[in-house]
Amino acid sequence: MEFRIDRNALTDAVAWAARVLPARSPVPVLGGLLLEADGAVLRISGLDYEASARIEVGAETVRAGKVLVMGRRLLDVCRVLPESPVVCAVEGSRFSVTGGGARFGLSVLPLDDYPALPPLPEVLGAVDSEEFAAAVAHVTVAAGRDDTLPTLTGIRLGLDGDTMTLAATDRYRFAVRTLGWKPEAADITADVVVSARRLTEIARSFGRSGMVRVALDVGSAGFELAGMRTTVRLLDGRLPRHEKLFAMADPTTAVTDRAPLVEAVKRVAVVADGDSPLHLTFSDSSVLLQAGYEDDVASQRLPAVLEGADELTVAFNPSYLMDALASFDAAVVQFRMMGPGQRAMITGRTAGDEPEGDPTHRHLLMSVKPLV
Repeated sequence: MEFRIDRNALTDAVAWAARVLPARSPVPVLGGLLLEADGAVLRISGLDYEASARIEVGAETVRAGKVLVMGRRLLDVCRVLPESPVVCAVEGSRFSVTGGGARFGLSVLPLDDYPALPPLPEVLGAVDSEEFAAAVAHVTVAAGRDDTLPTLTGIRLGLDGDTMTLAATDRYRFAVRTLGWKPEAADITADVVVSARRLTEIARSFGRSGMVRVALDVGSAGFELAGMRTTVRLLDGRLPRHEKLFAMADPTTAVTDRAPLVEAVKRVAVVADGDSPLHLTFSDSSVLLQAGYEDDVASQRLPAVLEGADELTVAFNPSYLMDALASFDAAVVQFRMMGPGQRAMITGRTAGDEPEGDPTHRHLLMSVKPLV
């Protein structure tokens, strides 16, 4: 095989496909990328036991064919190539990469040992790529990090008519984001769990324009946009439903500006020892942030509005609170609180919002009992 291609196009395509390659694998060929040149198209594919990726880019094919080369080594080569057109060819047992006077020769891997790329599952509909990436980012902060509880490391992908629901929880917090999408049929429903790490990578990699086609079957999820196609194995189990947990009867409500609160949390949490709680005392016109104990303490007061009580003190893990606040884009955040040591719901608010805040993005935190 032999083909000619723009250096940047090759680098971007190799980097996109190489995302799914395992860092270490007992099967050497799984560290490879499959390059297939035919006509005006170069296809680059990679896979491991959990995910696969394939991308198509424009190229001038001199001799059609395919080759399997170590993906991360090829990516390293692409990144140091001079800015010039690149010529790639199979020469005996080597794959040559030439451009701008630089020439590299890479060993090839046996094609016969390379497993077939899994097919894309049935396409169920499409969602705007920018909205999808934002929604995934909103909820992934609440996903678990403990691999001994694999289901909690995932994001729930729920489909119900023209509504898509993304949700994640690590048992101490619970983030939910709903958004519109375009289903292929009006009666489509689904409820699956996808690795939060994988879904975040996928959503980010598609960029900010176009409609991502969403595909599902009993064991995998697939996503496709503009010549990019990726699949990921579903996680076993189901995440708990959030409806009853999110229902709050007669909560105390507080509203404050988000950006100053974020900065205050960062500042006051400096003296928080480990995950010792950060206290928020809301009154009718302010919120007092406090952290630390004995001689190492910090505090800051900000404007806030409290409704439903004269005063209320709640306390949170400062890291969890910071993650929750950072996941919002709104200028104002609202706290709906059941009391010390109980549930607290955070939502975004804008000037035109209803009193309960934005219903499409909600983040539930369990408060801890304030230290006496």
